[in-house]
Amino acid sequence: MKLSIIGGGGFRVPLVYQALVAGDSLIDQVWLHDTSPDRLAVIESVLSQLPHPIRVHATTVLDQALEGSDFVFSAIRVGGLPGRIADERAAIELGVIGQETTGPGGIAYALRTIPVALRMAARVRALAPEAYVINFTNPAGMITEAMQEVLGDRVIGICDTPSGLGTRLAGLLGVPADQVRLDYAGLNHLGWLRGAHYQDRDLVQEILADDAALSGLEEAQIMGADWLRTLGMIPNEYLYYYYCDREALAAVRAGTRGEFLQRQQDDFYRHAAAQPSGALAAWRQTLSERESSYMAEARPAGTARPASGGGYEYQALGLMTAIAADQPQAMILNVRNEDAVPGLPPGSVVEVPCQVDGKGPRPLPTTAPSGAELGLLQQVKAVEQLTIRSARDRDPEAAVKAIALHPLVDSVAVARELLATYRRNTPTLFDMDSQ
Repeated sequence: MKLSIIGGGGFRVPLVYQALVAGDSLIDQVWLHDTSPDRLAVIESVLSQLPHPIRVHATTVLDQALEGSDFVFSAIRVGGLPGRIADERAAIELGVIGQETTGPGGIAYALRTIPVALRMAARVRALAPEAYVINFTNPAGMITEAMQEVLGDRVIGICDTPSGLGTRLAGLLGVPADQVRLDYAGLNHLGWLRGAHYQDRDLVQEILADDAALSGLEEAQIMGADWLRTLGMIPNEYLYYYYCDREALAAVRAGTRGEFLQRQQDDFYRHAAAQPSGALAAWRQTLSERESSYMAEARPAGTARPASGGGYEYQALGLMTAIAADQPQAMILNVRNEDAVPGLPPGSVVEVPCQVDGKGPRPLPTTAPSGAELGLLQQVKAVEQLTIRSARDRDPEAAVKAIALHPLVDSVAVARELLATYRRNTPTLFDMDSQ
């Protein structure tokens, strides 16, 4: 079976390859596509130093990578890290969180990315109509929903955050993670773990009642144990930006995640290009630094990020295996809602537990969100759908509305100023013939 990785020169591509090699995968050829031949060459050097029973090909021609694919993994970054930095800084300078998937930073990223993703979807439809597209391109929920307009349910979004939370929770309470049923629902980077059921136990309620165990949970460290007890559930770590907006803004003023990654990746690609024989060692060192610094602005000083027990690469491998080998598996995925989350549009993409087999994923019913959570979900989903419409139809006023209605933006004037800055940074943003 053929897997094409779009964004194949990206830093995290070796993680996917390692998971394929180590797992029980039916993939026997991998095609890497990237618009940068230099980045492709570096990642090829890294992969060549790993066990390689899977054939790897690299190309800058999209159609060559896509043709005949069984699975397409999308991990593109339109505008690169300089685009992310500009998005984040523009928002911060106006007193708004600029994180690339939360708030106006995510909207700007989506406006650049959706036209590219739609063209990619059209080429998949032409060259690999039976392929499943596994989307990791951020903001994952919006990009998945936009691509589904072309490819329907064959586009599935993945994120390791919800499953990572379940794995860490099980580890803290000493139970096998693969036997825990998670009651989780929301949107990408905006959801809550309401229950985690093992035999006749609810691990969520157990940890909320256990001071020692709760103190080891990252979400309690960054949002406060008392707040989690007040909620009666465990929020996705990205809800830090909603529940602790002012603290988050103060923390990122000194330096953004995008700026850190730009410095780090520039050093890695430069070093690996100059010394290809040391590419794997350099990649491993850079990966360690990258993972340990994830969401550092949210954690108390001196605390390290806990291991999640498997990242998005294992999500991708598990999804491909469940479909290709028809091996039923429960996974939390970004899929079409239907009626999984009451109160959200049936055709919208939500992040919920699914049963996956050879026919693809099917969302499982979830506990209906309460008023406060549902209100936030509805508001953010409306923002997402406005953003998709703006990018698809090249409609600046829809973008202004999306930014102004986002719960982290409190001013129409700020929304207009932000969009004006984004358009200066990307002059072709709404041009019909651009991107």
